[in-house]
Amino acid sequence: MLEATEADGLTVGQVSTRLDVTVRALHHWDEIGLARPSLRTAAGYRLYTAGDLERLHRIVVYREIGLGLDRIRAVLDDPTTDVPGALRAQRSQIADRIERLQRLGAGLDRMIDAHEGGLLLTVEQQAELFGSRWNPDWTAQARQRYGDTAQWLEFAERSAARGLEEWRAVADAVAGLDRALGDAMDRGVAPGSPEAGRLVERHREVFASYFPLTRQMQVCLGRRYEADPAFAAHYDGVRAGLAAWFRRIVDADARAHGIDPDTATWQ
Repeated sequence: MLEATEADGLTVGQVSTRLDVTVRALHHWDEIGLARPSLRTAAGYRLYTAGDLERLHRIVVYREIGLGLDRIRAVLDDPTTDVPGALRAQRSQIADRIERLQRLGAGLDRMIDAHEGGLLLTVEQQAELFGSRWNPDWTAQARQRYGDTAQWLEFAERSAARGLEEWRAVADAVAGLDRALGDAMDRGVAPGSPEAGRLVERHREVFASYFPLTRQMQVCLGRRYEADPAFAAHYDGVRAGLAAWFRRIVDADARAHGIDPDTATWQ
């Protein structure tokens, strides 16, 4: 290494700024012999010449496209290296990475849409799946009420991952539960009975397609089903009085598990 003054080249700090690489990286490349400065001052400071800078530019470019340091050394110093072949292989890896990132981007778009809109279904698809009594505004109302809760977050994540057929399975399970509730009420199944308890448990299992439902949360839903005109219309459309009956079986089940329905909260 030749002795020089700072006028003969660039210092490590100047090269770091010019090439937007860290001083630590430059020191490492020097230590492993990948890019050593050609000059050093009397005080021992490294200086990079124009030729050194050109090599560093190439290292930065190759590193940016993903080549490892050993591969970069071979490209720069080994005359037997198939440089076009190495670059083609790297291009193929980058293309694969871009494809993965594009899929990730599409997934993020769906996640954003699900967080903001709930169901990623058209109004027509919702009507087909959930029936004519389904109100597509319900998801917007649910977001307004529960959008800052962990339950909405989980619902949105599940919604983003579901396609039409997955939602069809959920809708079939909900419809089957509605029929079972209506039939049980017609047969005079009493709140607090074993059969009523099984229906309450089945409701929690079906509802878990959206997010896990605790008994206290189920009590809160039972109140809402009876008090909210839209929800009451849905259940009473299955059987007259079903919304009120459903609340009674949920409240009775809650009491059997040590929960006071009058003080239950969303937790």
